[in-house]
Amino acid sequence: MNKPDAPVETTHFGFKDVPVDEKVEHVRGVFDSVAQRYDIMNDLMSAGLHRLWKRHTIDQAAARPGHHVLDLAGGTGDLAIKFARQVGPTGHVVLADINAAMLREGRRRLVDAGIAGNVTIAQVNAEDLPFADASFDRITIAFGLRNVTNKEAALRSMYRVLKPGGKALILEFSEPARALKPAYDLYSFKVLPLIGKVVAKDEDSYQYLAESIRMHPDQETLLGMMQDAGFERCRYQNLAGGIVALHIGYRI
Repeated sequence: MNKPDAPVETTHFGFKDVPVDEKVEHVRGVFDSVAQRYDIMNDLMSAGLHRLWKRHTIDQAAARPGHHVLDLAGGTGDLAIKFARQVGPTGHVVLADINAAMLREGRRRLVDAGIAGNVTIAQVNAEDLPFADASFDRITIAFGLRNVTNKEAALRSMYRVLKPGGKALILEFSEPARALKPAYDLYSFKVLPLIGKVVAKDEDSYQYLAESIRMHPDQETLLGMMQDAGFERCRYQNLAGGIVALHIGYRI
């Protein structure tokens, strides 16, 4: 008598359930599609405010000359470009992403910005970072954690490669204040996919991005996940009424 097949472990891809080992490919397909229009995508999703939120993250990171910085899910390189200028020739920045198309766009933008010599580009999975323990003074991940399949593993991996005294910063869409939710839901699920269809000719990717935001842990849950991964002195700042939150944790 044949034994029944073991149940397939699933995870969410937006509002859909997919096998765990297939999510990476699904996410890769989304970002392959949007790589060359990534900044337009973020402008549409945030009404242009993502640029201010990233600037705030860079300010809070307070990278200094000589620092080593890991920018995870760094994609098109907007944070890495600014960090490279801050850490200078004695420091180093790793622009890391799981998606090759995003990294190609990031490499192009680094060249256009005249950045060379202190930036390395690496295609990595945040859940299993290929770096030595205690390698980085600062780690950032902006609008990327929600796309990671095993967020707990990614947070543990980030903690492992962070130096004692180092700081990790997670910028991500989060849980808005109750008064904002009706309008925000209308925009996310009705307006945004329509804009994606008209502007980017890619309604499905924008639908996924809206759904992925809703499936991401809220502020307090993510704070607890960071603490469970080992981070200390954890805190978060709500931006734009909680539509976005910046979580900060340290390795002491």
